[in-house]
Amino acid sequence: MRRIPKLLIVVPCYNEEAVLPVAGEILCKELASLTAKGLVSADSGVLFVDDGSQDRTWDVISGFAASASGCVGIRQSRNRGHQNALWAGLMEARRIGCDITVTIDCDGQDDVNAIKSMVAEYMNGAEIVYGVRNDRSSDTFFKRFTAECFYRLQLLMGIETVYNHADYRLVSNRVLKHFADFKEVNLYLRGMFPLVGFKST
Repeated sequence: MRRIPKLLIVVPCYNEEAVLPVAGEILCKELASLTAKGLVSADSGVLFVDDGSQDRTWDVISGFAASASGCVGIRQSRNRGHQNALWAGLMEARRIGCDITVTIDCDGQDDVNAIKSMVAEYMNGAEIVYGVRNDRSSDTFFKRFTAECFYRLQLLMGIETVYNHADYRLVSNRVLKHFADFKEVNLYLRGMFPLVGFKST
């Protein structure tokens, strides 16, 4: 049986001044709920990664860090792109020494309630838990068609990937230790995580 894990929710942010106050509050409340239920340890937190934003995103992050327990932020010197911002957050989480990380975008499209299920899967032995979209009914036909073509093209190219998975996932520290050995420069995390192995769901 695994001990109650220390969780760090990693949130990449780029010019999110308008949405971050809402998204950040939702994430902080979800973290407080998970902590109150004893599903994650009291020293868990939310890590916002400012990817060189040009607006007041860093000011909003600084506000959360000053007022909300467990909220911290790191700021990249310039815009390096979504995947690199995720990478920076994951490597910071590894340095901090948390047991698990959950990466989630700031746009509010991912269901934060799924984090509870992800943690439960980790407690049952999974090292990677992929957040997979189960409903595309709100997408236009064009969006659904191009998304399906994208995944099929990856399969044809021999890229191991999880269908309908973006960058919403739980990863254990054990996985991050091995993941840090990858030396890719042009990051595509969705295609890299399946290569690491370990039990996933």
